[in-house]
Amino acid sequence: MDLRLVIVSGLSGSGKTNALKCFEDLGFFCVDNLPPPLLPVFADLCVQSTADIKKVAVGIDIREREFLRDFLSVSEKMKREGYQYELIYFEAKDEVLIRRFSETRRPHPLAKNRPILEGIQQERDQLAELKARSDRIVDTSDFTIQQLKDVVAQFYLDRGESRKPVISIISFGYKYGIPYEIDLLFDVRFLQNPNFIDELRHLSGEHPSVQDYVFRKPEADKFIEHVKSFLGFMIPFYEKEGRPYLTMAIGCTGGRHRSVAISQRLHNELKASQYKVVLRHRDVQREL
Repeated sequence: MDLRLVIVSGLSGSGKTNALKCFEDLGFFCVDNLPPPLLPVFADLCVQSTADIKKVAVGIDIREREFLRDFLSVSEKMKREGYQYELIYFEAKDEVLIRRFSETRRPHPLAKNRPILEGIQQERDQLAELKARSDRIVDTSDFTIQQLKDVVAQFYLDRGESRKPVISIISFGYKYGIPYEIDLLFDVRFLQNPNFIDELRHLSGEHPSVQDYVFRKPEADKFIEHVKSFLGFMIPFYEKEGRPYLTMAIGCTGGRHRSVAISQRLHNELKASQYKVVLRHRDVQREL
């Protein structure tokens, strides 16, 4: 079947969520925390979809023993039905996982009332069979986010694809914090704000009326042209360094109007210029 399916799993705190974001930047359709019994149904829907979904990455959380049994049974069934998949397993050293949980102040999911190390060791034992069946094992102990991206791209960037980097555009609101995984940051709070217009306040930057308002003054179009020119200068150097992606964030106050409208326009124009572009509006739904 013409579907590339990657299943992402591994230890809690090892970087599975960040890995899925990397897959998304490479053009994969991504779903996290899909229950294993739903995997065949999901794969069927992707194959039958009119959206031409060819590459899919699915995050599977198999801490519970029955989930592991379900996954092993389902995966064998899928292979018999002609589905091919790759299982990538993420792990890290105990001391690194302990530090990560301590830094985020989150309890380990298997050790909410016990020391973190006990939960890590229990999870290692429970996932040992899954690890043994994995196609790839990635130890993220010494990885930065950037290095994790590089490894995922090394394995899963199609060799037949253009060497131009995938450009990932993220719109966001400064009031909710700056995305941490970005290479470039642009602030569009200098543009006129639709939030102060009653009939536009409850619309998003995806709406034509908001876009018309944002681009009513020439500085919005000039900003787009300057960013395109800057990218035209930067991207050949990314290609030369073998970087497969470039992640840029565009921010306004709430991440609902200006950043969304600008990101949408930039996405469309870059795509028309034959770049591979992925667009994500991080905060557009927060103030609904």
